[in-house]
Amino acid sequence: MAEGIVDRAEIGLELALRLLEEVRRAATVESLAVAAAVVDPGGHIVASARMDGAALGAMKLAVDKAYTAVLWQTPTGYFMGSTQPGGEDWGFNTTSDGRIVVYAGGLPVFDGDRLCGALGVSGGTGEQDEQCARLALAAAGLAALD
Repeated sequence: MAEGIVDRAEIGLELALRLLEEVRRAATVESLAVAAAVVDPGGHIVASARMDGAALGAMKLAVDKAYTAVLWQTPTGYFMGSTQPGGEDWGFNTTSDGRIVVYAGGLPVFDGDRLCGALGVSGGTGEQDEQCARLALAAAGLAALD
């Protein structure tokens, strides 16, 4: 590779579709109807799906959870406490054109120490969404950050 060319890791379509299927499987076990989105390291959608019966607004939240997780390379639930009124990150959710989501359900995806994208889930509680995302990553042989 020529000097100055950056080698990057990205979630491919096949893995993205597998993650969506695993989210659907996990949500079905919990009787949830969710939307899920997988994004690349730039926050662009690789694949997304909304289960029958999922709230119409769930897809936008799933996409923005994935976007937030990849942008900050951390689970979106990490921001829940610090963004409360008076918290050190109060107002953080209004940045990036209002796309920042500060509750659970978005997880960055790493290949070793290289960020390769993120998975966002929405439709249940934040905790249920994150659990579906964690189960999907585990089923695909990927580890999620705590």
